[in-house]
Amino acid sequence: MIPLAEAQERVLAGCGILGEVTVAVGDAQGLVTTETVVAPELVPPFDNTAMDGFAVRSADVADAPVTLAVAGTIAAGVPPDITVGAGQAARIMTGAVIPPGADAVVMVELTETRADGAEVTVAQSVPVGNHIRRAGEDLTVGQTVFGPGEVLTPGHLGVLTSLGMYQVKVRPKARVGVMSTGDELVEGPQPLERGQIRDSNRHTLLALLSEAGCDPVDLGSLADNEDEIAAGLRAGVEKCDALLTSGGVSMGDYDYVKKVLNEIGDMAWMQVAIKPAKPLAFGLLEGIPVFGLPGNPVSSMVSFELFARPGLRKMMGHPPGTWHRQPVMGRVAERLGRRPDGKTHFARVRVEYADGEFLARSAGGQGSHQLSAMAAADALAVLPDGDGLDEGDPVSLLILR
Repeated sequence: MIPLAEAQERVLAGCGILGEVTVAVGDAQGLVTTETVVAPELVPPFDNTAMDGFAVRSADVADAPVTLAVAGTIAAGVPPDITVGAGQAARIMTGAVIPPGADAVVMVELTETRADGAEVTVAQSVPVGNHIRRAGEDLTVGQTVFGPGEVLTPGHLGVLTSLGMYQVKVRPKARVGVMSTGDELVEGPQPLERGQIRDSNRHTLLALLSEAGCDPVDLGSLADNEDEIAAGLRAGVEKCDALLTSGGVSMGDYDYVKKVLNEIGDMAWMQVAIKPAKPLAFGLLEGIPVFGLPGNPVSSMVSFELFARPGLRKMMGHPPGTWHRQPVMGRVAERLGRRPDGKTHFARVRVEYADGEFLARSAGGQGSHQLSAMAAADALAVLPDGDGLDEGDPVSLLILR
């Protein structure tokens, strides 16, 4: 067996970063920038009001309450055609341009307008600049908005469009193919024959890829046939940036995926000192990373979390500190037992936050075939080799959701 960290390093070393692409801003959420974005214009582009109210000269309202003549009305999106002179005010709507002569805005709640609209009484004095958003207050021309390696959020996309930028250079989503293998696998709701099981792994992995920000590609479920598996793998690498296989990577006589990949790929077959997900295959097929995940459903998911997800995030340009889920410390709410076996165990746990700390308790059965407990889990509790952890013991947690 090899240590977990060594296996993870091997995987990351084999995952190259995808090339730069230019995408529309509407398609860029969750992608990672490859360029420094510099503001080409001011944001906001002009002095404008943050409130509905009246644009005034602050000196005119210093001795409020005062009554001023209303020179006109300024709506948002319309250049002002009036100047505010001494003793005057202009009705103004949120976002509208501050008219010449005015240096402050009084919000409407502090005013009372005469019935005919010709005059307004201002109840309170205001300082210069009151409720005025200055041109360039958010961004100035030439200012660095954000640099390469930034994961684009809805806020980032809003900033780009506020600058008139509707395309951005990024790393693309990794297009990742998923294939299951095994004569025992069945797709569809038909009754099972004795010895058959339904193919849950492929659907689970496709969903995990989507959640990780990848572009999942369903390559189907293949029988235990070397030619069919080889053809499926070759077809996958022609249209994908990476491949995930499920099953056939252990030590059995019918592990055809292992035999085929040995013949057509450059693979490493690892027994990692963890439970579940001990067997792992990783390598390159025609330069494309191939992750051979174990067939047991929980093992497949845990292997994805520990190996495939970090490698794929690296490929998509995410910063190194975000490739792996970062552990948080919590406490065990009830005993999490295990036996010494030289491995690190990843227990499926439910987590609650109480009194300033995370509390973890078992999510159910811990067998590598018991997918329902994995579905119920919020986190993986990292149990070092030994007899387990007792109630109140500190525990490292990989939060999944």
